[in-house]
Amino acid sequence: MILGLYRAAMRMGAPLLRVYLRRRLARGKEDPARFAERLGIAGRPRPEGRLVWVHGASVGEAVSALPLVARILNAPGGGQVLMTTGTVTSAKVMAERLPEGAFHQYLPVDHPDYVHRFVDHWRPDLAIWVESEFWPNLLGETARRAIPQVLINGRVSARSYRRWNVFLARRGIGRLLGAFSLCLGQSVGDAERLAALGAQDSRCVGNLKYAAPPLPVSAADYDDLAARLAGRPLWLGASTHPGEEAALARIHAVLKDRHPKLLTVIAPRHPERGDQIARDLRAMGLRVARRSQGDAVTAACDIYLADTIGELGLFYRLAPIAFIGKSLMARGGQNPIEAARFGCAIVFGPAMENFADIAADLLARGAARRIRDAADLERALDVLFADVRARCAMGDAAQTIAKEHEQVLDRVFEALTPFLEVKGSGS
Repeated sequence: MILGLYRAAMRMGAPLLRVYLRRRLARGKEDPARFAERLGIAGRPRPEGRLVWVHGASVGEAVSALPLVARILNAPGGGQVLMTTGTVTSAKVMAERLPEGAFHQYLPVDHPDYVHRFVDHWRPDLAIWVESEFWPNLLGETARRAIPQVLINGRVSARSYRRWNVFLARRGIGRLLGAFSLCLGQSVGDAERLAALGAQDSRCVGNLKYAAPPLPVSAADYDDLAARLAGRPLWLGASTHPGEEAALARIHAVLKDRHPKLLTVIAPRHPERGDQIARDLRAMGLRVARRSQGDAVTAACDIYLADTIGELGLFYRLAPIAFIGKSLMARGGQNPIEAARFGCAIVFGPAMENFADIAADLLARGAARRIRDAADLERALDVLFADVRARCAMGDAAQTIAKEHEQVLDRVFEALTPFLEVKGSGS
């Protein structure tokens, strides 16, 4: 019933949907050069032969799937890979990081006509969905054509489970999950919740985000910045969200009295917010240099605003301490394994529910510290700047954990192998 109402609403609401998309386009939330892809109109011909379609909603999901994409491409008869995402930022990242044999398209908006065009053109042999973004029309159309679908790195938080586990919602989510031939949960709890909601075959093989490759680092840029910043105490606020930048800036203002030459690097999750962030921080009396504008990081600089795409790895490598954004003012957190691979001492706030298992592992092994609020973060940073031995021990523990979980990719690929060997309807 719920799915039927959803499909009817999407079809009848087509005029409003077009208005909504035009507004997103005007605000820079859509790619004008490739806007037709959001309407299901392909931006290139379908390649000959086998095609595996992998969908990740945004940057984090898509990046976590990159090692799997490479493994599929290298497998005998693996064919090519179509990677879809839904955001402009993720498209830019994929343009830089997709391996040869894989290509990117925007996911169509979940209107029946757009979805039909998309599936009709690409005719994938296998569809792999990453994490927890379920689009009913797209799932249904893919299933109708007997294309196998697999959910990998599936995540259902306890809060989402409670929301879905009521009569009408449970029937709807059960039908959606029933479209998947296999669901691979990030954790035992995720796999159990997926099964309880209607997944046919739900297993836990581990969190694919543990297997994410190290973020790329330009050696030339690293050498240049390392030389410029030599001798300065440095920390990074990574993938920050609104409200967090101001909190980190206030912490900087307090700490710089006790740690002369302190430099705070802030890398916002959405770099397009750079103009506003810079204005806000300068209004606080802080001296801000912007990476996107090529500003020099002088000795007088307080904040280095890393408002660029694809350079987070550079700043993880430079910073001995990393605060994980979206965990203080926002909710859910970001992937701390990216910082762990570079040996950062990791600090995050109370809201890491999207990465609860990884966060718990890091905390239990002494690789991270959880802070309650901004005042607690200030105290934690003060201690870590003063205690080099403790800071290095945390970073070493983080790297060890990241290395121990690299076999997750092997388990995911092994579970997918039967589907990769079966020819679907597309080729």
